Formats: sequence, structure tokens, C-alpha cells
Amino acid sequence: MAISTTPVRRKYSRKATNIVQGALVIDMLAPLKIDFNPEAFSLPLSEADADLFRSCGITAFHNSVGVGTYDEALQFIAAWSGFAGRNSEVFSLVGRVEDIDRAKAKRKTAVVMGLQNADQFRTPSDVKDFYDLGLRCAQLTYNTQNLIGSGSTERVDGGVTDYGIKIIEAMNDAGMLIDVSHSGDRTTLDAIEISPRPIAITHSNCRALNNHPRLKTDEAIKRLAAKGGVMGITGVRNFVKDKEPTTIEDIVDHIDHVVKLVGIEHVGIGSDSDLMGYDHMPKDQYEKLKAAYKASYSFRSRIDTDGFDHPQKVYDLTEALLRRGYGEANIQAVLGGNFRRLLGATWKEPKRTPPPSEKKPEEKKS
Repeated sequence: MAISTTPVRRKYSRKATNIVQGALVIDMLAPLKIDFNPEAFSLPLSEADADLFRSCGITAFHNSVGVGTYDEALQFIAAWSGFAGRNSEVFSLVGRVEDIDRAKAKRKTAVVMGLQNADQFRTPSDVKDFYDLGLRCAQLTYNTQNLIGSGSTERVDGGVTDYGIKIIEAMNDAGMLIDVSHSGDRTTLDAIEISPRPIAITHSNCRALNNHPRLKTDEAIKRLAAKGGVMGITGVRNFVKDKEPTTIEDIVDHIDHVVKLVGIEHVGIGSDSDLMGYDHMPKDQYEKLKAAYKASYSFRSRIDTDGFDHPQKVYDLTEALLRRGYGEANIQAVLGGNFRRLLGATWKEPKRTPPPSEKKPEEKKS
């Protein structure tokens, strides 16, 4: 699995370096590799690529993609769990939130398995089955309508359906984190209201700063925070700003907006990118990716944001937050502390289903 043959080494201030290296950094949307090669997971991890993961500063990757069917979901979980297992000198699969802490202590990369859709839940009972397989987070919808609710690029958003209520109940019961990053406005608000537990917007930005249908309204952000949820800010260029230049400072504007709106406790990062970024992809895959979305996505010539487009981007983000006057404790909360708290409050130990009890033969009546 080739990511890069030339690792980039950049110089950062001692303060930024110490903050990142001391923090639990959780990127709540970070595929291990964005590659349309169907066998990408089977390719060996080179030592250069392993070094990129070791030096990037990110403790945990929420490895999540937008699959469409039950079978595709099973294949994704099996494929990338196997990839992490075969490269256990670098990666550590996550089942409990303490596994992220353990990975940090052992200087490994924690891998949280997720899916950016819920079409894999054919019935509510499928939720527990997927949780037992290692799925720890699922979006209710991708960009389009499904049986649960409406996506952000649908013309009409009817909100969470009756079936969607059952899926939300099943996700809460299993302990799976609910994500509404790609959901429409009504579906997002419904999910926050229906779920008794806090949920997440793992990777989106603020529509108040950029009028894009995939971004979240102030109302949604306020209601999310009121229930204890966390919103991850993404570095996708067209989600950050609608004109040039688009830089890492504009990403910090979105963090600032959430902080001023609801407080530092409810914002994190969800880059929506692998280590190298989208603009590093082969040209044919790059064009295929852009063509898969509606015109309302408004892709421009580049997808990555300047300064947040390389393996050590969390160091650049930390430097930018320091320039804005954020203190060490607040930066650590943004980098991962807030999502760590949410995951700890959401995930549960898998329930053990007892074997069916053997029925005793009835005694014969005299």
C-alpha cells in the first residue's frame, strides 16, 4: 500500500511539538488510505509509509468510507481490520476507548472502524452484529435518501423515518456512535432530538461561514452541544471556504465559530482525508472521485486546504491555534480530548448473548 516514498519533514516550534506529542490526537474522519484499487488493503505497508503514520502526530484514525450495501460493509470491515492486524507493529484496532490510550502509550496508530452510511443495517438487529464485528461509528445517511433519513444534497429532507428511529434506538443500545455529518438539516436535528445519548458530527464545517449544503447550521451545532455532542472540523477545501485563497487559517475560523457559539468542549477535528490528501491521488482516481458527487458540492481545482495537505498537518493546525491565542489545554481538547470524552460516554462492552437454555424433559405423569 504505497502512500508516499518521500516522507516530508517540517520544522515546528518546540511548544507546538510538545503539545501534539503529549496530546491524544483523534482524527474523527481519516481513512488509512483513499485508494480506489479494490485490493489496496492487501498490499504490504512499506517502511516509508509506516514511518509516515509514526511521525504524523495522529493517535487515532477513524477509518470510515461511504459504502452502499450490507455486503460492501462486511467486506470493508474485514479488509481493513485484516490490514491493521497484518501490520500490528504500526496499527492497533480499537474496541474500547481505553484502546486509544493504550495505543498512545505504545506509540502505535489506533484504528477506529466506521462507515459513512447505515444502509448496511437491513434490520435493527444488524446494528449489534456490526458492533460485535468492530464497527464503532456509523453515519445515518450519506448524501442521499435512505430508509433512515435524508442526505445533505437531497432536494427535500423529510427527516428521520420511523425505521430510522428504530436504528437510532438500536445504535444507542449497542453503544455505537451516531454520526450525521452527511445528513440533511431536518434529519440532523431529528437525530439529535431522538437520541437519548449525545451524537457526533465527525466531519463538517459551519454554514454561517460558508453557505454549502454539506455544512451545519448554527441551530444544529447548538442542539448538538446541548446534548453533549462534538463536531469535527474538516479540511476539505470547498467546505472550508467558497473562494480563494483557502488556507489553514480559514479552518481555524470554523473552530473559532464553534467555540464562540457553544464552547471549547464541543469541537474537534475530522479532516476527511488520508495522510497525503486528495490532491495527491492519481489523476484518474481524482477525476472519478469528483464526478461521483452532485454539482452542489462545488469542487474547485483542488480539494485540500493550503497548509492542511500533508502528513504532519496536525502540527500546522496546532501552530495556527497557538497564533490565535489558544492555550495548551484547549488545544489538546480540540485535537482529541473532546472526542475521547464522547467516545468514552458512548461505547459499551459488547453484550454476550447467553446460549439457549436446554429444556428439561417433562417428567412423565403417573
